[in-house]
Amino acid sequence: MYLEQPSNINGPGRGESFPVPPRIESLRVQNYRVLRNLELKQLSPLSVLLGPNGSGKSTVFDVFAFLSECFTVGLRRAWDRRNRFKELRSRGAEGPIVIELKYREQPDLPLITYHLAIDETRRGPVVAEEWLRWTRGRQGRPFKFLEFNNGEGHVISGELPEVNDERIDSTLESPDLLAVNTLGQFKDHPRASALRRFISGWYLSYLSADSTRGVPESGPQERLSQAGDNLPNVIQYLKEQYPAHLEHILQVLAERIPRLESVNAGLLADGRLLLRIKDAPFSEPILAKFASDGTLKMLAYLIVLYDPDPPPLVGIEEPENQLHPRLLQALAEECRQAASRSQLLVTTHSPFFVDGLHAEELWVLYRTNDGFAKIMRVSKMDSVRAFVNEGAKLGDLWMEGFFEVGDPLATSSQSRN
Repeated sequence: MYLEQPSNINGPGRGESFPVPPRIESLRVQNYRVLRNLELKQLSPLSVLLGPNGSGKSTVFDVFAFLSECFTVGLRRAWDRRNRFKELRSRGAEGPIVIELKYREQPDLPLITYHLAIDETRRGPVVAEEWLRWTRGRQGRPFKFLEFNNGEGHVISGELPEVNDERIDSTLESPDLLAVNTLGQFKDHPRASALRRFISGWYLSYLSADSTRGVPESGPQERLSQAGDNLPNVIQYLKEQYPAHLEHILQVLAERIPRLESVNAGLLADGRLLLRIKDAPFSEPILAKFASDGTLKMLAYLIVLYDPDPPPLVGIEEPENQLHPRLLQALAEECRQAASRSQLLVTTHSPFFVDGLHAEELWVLYRTNDGFAKIMRVSKMDSVRAFVNEGAKLGDLWMEGFFEVGDPLATSSQSRN
């Protein structure tokens, strides 16, 4: 079931339609590092997390990465990568780590809550509690149509589970397996399958300009890797399958990078791909390893944002790194356009990027005296709204300390508890 939505791409592809992706409406996290008890409500299609170093931005980003890895490589591997409870659970906290999402598969479908609580035994991590809940009908009450504890539980199958439908008992092979991920592989459980596809399809980037300079084996690839080390492969894919898309991306890139003329992925004799970038007025292109960090990063971001088959959720961490400040406001606008095709989560500490945002898209993280992170939506700050109505820029207001959360260059707030 899809609603078609027009693309906002200005150029080739104008008027083409994309399925409306599922949308996360809220996130609640407990006992995850500095996120002792944090909740983001009424998330917009573009949500930007602002804060100084150490404020908790990257930790919120990692919650999404952790959940994605639980569905793609498994809970145990995602757990081990983060050094288990020793490093994951909030200092001094007891009880499981809890991640709870509220989302809609489509705008006209009921709100679904996905609750995941992870604990640890001597044998490793276990899914202490996992459930899916929704409300059917205007007069109905919320009910759980999937509920598992430590590998045992029940599920109501079917396209539209009802509270009085048959509950099917089930036991998973191991208590560290996610029931949604396991049962979602079967057609009998379409709601679990939809959530599994949704989370497995997230794209969370950790782009590095150095990674994009590599010389990978040839072969087209549809999507950029997290680090961007397959950039030539994706350019090859776009050139073969979506030439108009690639032409538009390069046109936008040329508007951002003065004198840039062309970007090509050429095949070497040994079968590897070499990225070449040509500047005007020179007749010969240069190798990507000699191109500027900003050129490669901007190219990678545009490829992510103008993906012809967009992922349901895109995460970008600190896009300002290695980019000229004057490019950031335009990049913020491109993120907003891309948010009609994918839900976007961006972390930043750049006032220049913030200048391109609306107040309802921006959240500020700060640390209180107890060391844990809190979050506040900028559109809820009365004084900020008044300044913005008078023409003030959000980035300037943040840097000058008008965001009601203390000094923006400190990692804690003395004014709020």
